Amino acid sequence: MDNSPRGLPVIPASFFGMVLGLVGWSNSWRAAHEIWGLPAAIGEALMIAGSLVWAVLVVLFAAKWLAARRDALSEAFHPVQCCFIGLAGVATMLVAIAAHPYSSPIAVALFVPGVVFTLAFALWRTGVLWQGARDPAATTPVLYLPTVAGSYVTAIGCSAFGYPEWGRLAFGAGTLSWFAIESVLLHRLYTAPEMPPPLRPVLGIQLAPPTVGAAAYISVTSGPPDLVVYGLIGYGLLQLLVLARLAPWIFAAGLTASAWAFTFGLTALATAMIRLVGRGDAGPVAVLAPAAFVLVSVAMSVIIVRTIWLLVAGRLLPAAPTR
Repeated sequence: MDNSPRGLPVIPASFFGMVLGLVGWSNSWRAAHEIWGLPAAIGEALMIAGSLVWAVLVVLFAAKWLAARRDALSEAFHPVQCCFIGLAGVATMLVAIAAHPYSSPIAVALFVPGVVFTLAFALWRTGVLWQGARDPAATTPVLYLPTVAGSYVTAIGCSAFGYPEWGRLAFGAGTLSWFAIESVLLHRLYTAPEMPPPLRPVLGIQLAPPTVGAAAYISVTSGPPDLVVYGLIGYGLLQLLVLARLAPWIFAAGLTASAWAFTFGLTALATAMIRLVGRGDAGPVAVLAPAAFVLVSVAMSVIIVRTIWLLVAGRLLPAAPTR
């Protein structure tokens, strides 16, 4: 993308996925500290890093709408890239949840506009989709972001702020939206021509609905693990194995910043499994949770190092997937 008239980089909305990954990894470390006694400082450092990245991206994203409105509008009406705009609200909610242990007023001040933006964008985008006239080739996992990711993070946040009943409503909205979208998405994957290489990494988002859904379900419920959360974790593990099997095909164009599409689902998987151990699980999840945590930590480290290298090399932009 071109630079804006004010000299600031015109960042794609997909960059907010970095916040989801960093704060998600922070939550994994926080859970690992609570359950296994691992160092708390690492999780808090990741939370600070994610919050700083969020702050920078919010400024740059606002600057794009003020100084490069043509680019902003082009993204907003793009059949694929537009859905990433919903991550601005989701990322804001995650930063609010992460900040809650330190300052409840600041956390609430962030969470409320995050919810409002997420809901407003989800309603707008869903309304556009319901009007039809859409190219099936543009059907990708990014469709999960406005309603599914937004609803699940809203559920987690509502519970964190003491309103689990509202969180359960959000969980229901996210789950049924996920089921509806996945049926359409799988039909496209099974029957339409294969995705072009630059677009394939968005398949990493496919991991997020069951794993973030599991984290949301844990947040709005109490007591020992039940069949629902085990089903979500099991489906998440299946998605992870399928994605691992497809990794050479997915990353045929190389490892770029689009790899952040995998990070929210990966970190949510680790967090949910560790939380289940904390709730008394002593079965397969307890056995797999340490391995999942290590896997996620390695994957996150690789993606972060690669992203820093791309930034230093001046190759981080453009990063938004194209049709």
